[in-house]
Amino acid sequence: MTTLKVGIASYEQMKARAQAVARGEKRVRKNDSKVWFTSMESFARVLSDRNRALLALIAETQPGSLAELSQLSGRARSNLSRTLKTMERYGLVQLRKGLGGTVAPRVPYSGVDLAVSLEPRVDATARE
Repeated sequence: MTTLKVGIASYEQMKARAQAVARGEKRVRKNDSKVWFTSMESFARVLSDRNRALLALIAETQPGSLAELSQLSGRARSNLSRTLKTMERYGLVQLRKGLGGTVAPRVPYSGVDLAVSLEPRVDATARE
């Protein structure tokens, strides 16, 4: 498996980066972050100890459905569904449709590398 590279940047920083790429002023490199969080807090929420344990369980057991994962993890199915959809938005999990309308979660990465800039953040609250 591969490692997912993630970064932390404000919305304004992400927008400026995307515009610079679109204008041809910046090139996307192979080792650039693929997924972005707007804060360390949001990163910590999505990849909490409990959620990392869930990802490890999915990778190890390859459950065939959310019902099976619910039994394995002891977490409520509705809670799992919400958590996994959030993780899917960040590319941490893939939800594959199976037979009979089941959804089978898969973890496409073996790890996550976090790239954090030490430059000051630019965000809307700093301008107020």
